Amino acid sequence: MEITQQCVVALTWILKDTLGDELDVLDEPVEFLVGGSDLLARIEEALQGHGAGATLSLHLEPEDAFGDYQEQLLFLEPRSLFPDDLEEGMTFEGSALPAGCSPSAPRDALYTVTEIYPEHVVLDGNHPLAGIALRLQLTVQGVREATEEEIGRGSAGTGFFRIQPPPSGNTLLH
Repeated sequence: MEITQQCVVALTWILKDTLGDELDVLDEPVEFLVGGSDLLARIEEALQGHGAGATLSLHLEPEDAFGDYQEQLLFLEPRSLFPDDLEEGMTFEGSALPAGCSPSAPRDALYTVTEIYPEHVVLDGNHPLAGIALRLQLTVQGVREATEEEIGRGSAGTGFFRIQPPPSGNTLLH
């Protein structure tokens, strides 16, 4: 079966930055809905017409991936607003930021604690890969028709390319 809109692809990959440093490796196939919200548009375009066994090498500029880094999404917030067990790398949904945080912080962003000082906390609303050009070596492990439920949801249930809080403290990218 060839990859078209509204099908599900099972992918494995190696994701690197332009210096060749590995950022993520997906060894076991994970399913993504093509034509939904699971994959970046540039990846979907590259996959079209390919089938199981295809290997693609993509170079993604920030505008094709997670966008440019935006300084205005950095916020310095009072340390006293956050729990005592706060650690770097923890994430907060914008809608769940503690009362007293900057009203200019968009409430639809996901914030990562990047630095903790005695009096302040640095929150970064950028995706961890924002501003980075990426090299993606991916292999199509399988292709199948999407179910009505997957099409209606716009997802095969995988959120790698959507910005969302990691479950139970998982900091992996997928």
